[in-house]
Amino acid sequence: MNKETYKKNLREIPDFPKPGILFYDVTTLFKNPECMAGLVDDLYEMYKDKGITKVVGIESRGFILGGALAARLGAGFVMARKPGKLPAEVLEETYQKEYGTDTIQIHKDSINENDVVLLHDDLLATGGTMAATHRLVMKSGAKKTYINFVIELEKLNGRKAFPEDVEITTLLKL
Repeated sequence: MNKETYKKNLREIPDFPKPGILFYDVTTLFKNPECMAGLVDDLYEMYKDKGITKVVGIESRGFILGGALAARLGAGFVMARKPGKLPAEVLEETYQKEYGTDTIQIHKDSINENDVVLLHDDLLATGGTMAATHRLVMKSGAKKTYINFVIELEKLNGRKAFPEDVEITTLLKL
């Protein structure tokens, strides 16, 4: 799909969640059927030949496209969540993010050494949440990982949070 169509349908909210932050709201892309289908199609084309066995979606906007893409790829879906949300034994990682400290968890049995994993979230800012999730996936023994975002805020240099050998893709660079 045309990236300009995505940009035209992306809502910008100034001073959210705090003054000085310009928030890019992807829910406007999800509610538009043309954009939603285009996002899934574009992501599928990027990853259809990578042998993905699991897609990890980060709470909560990463669940939307992550789940849809996993179904389209014929892969399993794994939720990366905040503490207290997953019912079975978990692995967790605490990390710094732009608004303070946070923790992310995945089920301990969700990924193994045979998995090729795509980690997905809506936006790459400083990279803290995704980097912590990537560390969890690596602790699980994944054979290979890929990382994807819908949007990358290039000025924040979030790619620096990841090892150089990890392939990172984005649909929109702002």
